[in-house]
Amino acid sequence: MPKQKVKLIINPNADLGRAWRWGADLRPIVEEFGGADWSGTVYPTHATELTRQAAEEGYELIISVGGDGTVHEVINGLMSVPAEQRPKLGVVPVGTGNDFAHNIGAPDRPEIAMRRAFSGEPKKIDLGVIRDSLGRSEYWDNTVGIGFDATVTIRSRKVPVVHGFLVYLIAVLQTIILNHDAPRMQVTTDQENWDEQMLMVVLCNGPREGGGFIVAPQAQNTDGWLDYTAIRKVSRPMMFRLIPEVMKGTHGRFKQVRMGKFKEFSLQSDRPLIIHMDGEIFAGFGTDIRQLSAEILPGALELVV
Repeated sequence: MPKQKVKLIINPNADLGRAWRWGADLRPIVEEFGGADWSGTVYPTHATELTRQAAEEGYELIISVGGDGTVHEVINGLMSVPAEQRPKLGVVPVGTGNDFAHNIGAPDRPEIAMRRAFSGEPKKIDLGVIRDSLGRSEYWDNTVGIGFDATVTIRSRKVPVVHGFLVYLIAVLQTIILNHDAPRMQVTTDQENWDEQMLMVVLCNGPREGGGFIVAPQAQNTDGWLDYTAIRKVSRPMMFRLIPEVMKGTHGRFKQVRMGKFKEFSLQSDRPLIIHMDGEIFAGFGTDIRQLSAEILPGALELVV
């Protein structure tokens, strides 16, 4: 079998700067499979640029070595080239949450995940694309959070010392206490319409985000559908009550929670929205995004798992 041309894109700052140590540890495994070319990211969106360049240079497999943000950027780079030129994607999770890796069944241990990235079987997965009122569009692989959980994402980056799931849990508690905004949102999908004050709306291609919150238990990235989970305006004590349920994926039984599926989605808000996409901030504090739309791209990407 001819040797495939492989590019590894590593984010040394993933997991609060701890990921750089994995490069040397993983190199012997890479050499077992014939070697690969390495590139490190040094600024936001750099992984997107490196991926696009690698695709144009004829690389057949791109392996993302980092967290959810690195995978997000790599996927946007892959989707920027024609389908016939698009390399396959491999994922080695060395980030904070690693939710996309978990949702695709990638091993938690980076050394095992690296072996799978070289030797696993490819399969096609769905992606989402989002567009806002400024004309921006971006691809996403796991979740888009609007409202509460986007604020959690921003706060999680300021949590010192701890890492992993505990980072997000602390940020959740801070957000309940300090940010309890519930904009009125008009939502239209290809399945239904609704107009309510909502604390959060999460669009999901996979079930888990935030390092361990099972936001959409039924979501699958191979079924041709996107899921959503929304929490209506509730009191702070009720939000504290719901958080353990979201951790277990049992929150759908509460009347304050809406859940459903869609292929096309649009939202309009009465005030500016805070939005994250795969853990990357799409609209933060101080922005004025009040409209957005999303749709699914079935089987858009070939993934090695």
